Amino acid sequence: MAKPALKAALLSPQRPLGEHPLLLVGPSLGTSSILWNRAASLLGTDYDVVAWDLPGHGVSPAATETFDVAALADAVVDLADSIAPGENFHYAGVSLGGAVGLQLGIKHGARLKSLSVQNSGAKIGTPEGWLERAETVRTQGTPVMIQGSAERWFAPGFMDSQPELSSRLLHALRDADRFSYAFCCEALAAFDVRAELGSIRVPTQVIAGALDGVATPAMADEVATGIMDGGGTATAVTLEGVAHLAPAEAPAHVAELMRGLISWAESQVAAK
Repeated sequence: MAKPALKAALLSPQRPLGEHPLLLVGPSLGTSSILWNRAASLLGTDYDVVAWDLPGHGVSPAATETFDVAALADAVVDLADSIAPGENFHYAGVSLGGAVGLQLGIKHGARLKSLSVQNSGAKIGTPEGWLERAETVRTQGTPVMIQGSAERWFAPGFMDSQPELSSRLLHALRDADRFSYAFCCEALAAFDVRAELGSIRVPTQVIAGALDGVATPAMADEVATGIMDGGGTATAVTLEGVAHLAPAEAPAHVAELMRGLISWAESQVAAK
């Protein structure tokens, strides 16, 4: 299966890369690096924060053929190598970006220092639901998804209290390439790594939103339990008042959790 081309945006301050630990952050379907702006502003002094965009979203070129979540993970490793060849990195991702994180942990675990899986699961939704959405967006375009996505993405009241941020995120959805979005839906339809969670050995945190109907706290618990059952290290945390886009909705809380995980993982590396 083809490996899609991914482009990225530097969210930490402009400075020579490599003096700080590299943190790659991944998006939710329909969003772009905007999702990470607030959390990155809190993490960027200590880490080189680089956000990648899904095919046909943000700065990444549109996809011309199908890909799976494993191919996205391979492309993220290529991206990391283009920044710091062969170096290990920290990773955080939301929803589809979190699914990519799990795939990284399974397939490229030796490259990861830590893994933060947010608003995601080892299997998200149903194949039928994703394939139906892919067909809808192919024929009608991404604007057809705006109302439903707004309801899923944000906790009640968020769009009123944060009109600019929520508007920018919904514009990213509107501007996404319809065919690439459909390919992402098909990748999610085929994604199920529940049986492989036990192979993840990188220190992992799984963050859920209490109000997330897409990736529920129970799904976060399932991921953490699956990793621990295999002998790995994982914790699951549920954030109150948060729906499906934790880094945008609760940036300070997410940044604090990530900082704790990354600091611990860095100390483990230093102790070896």
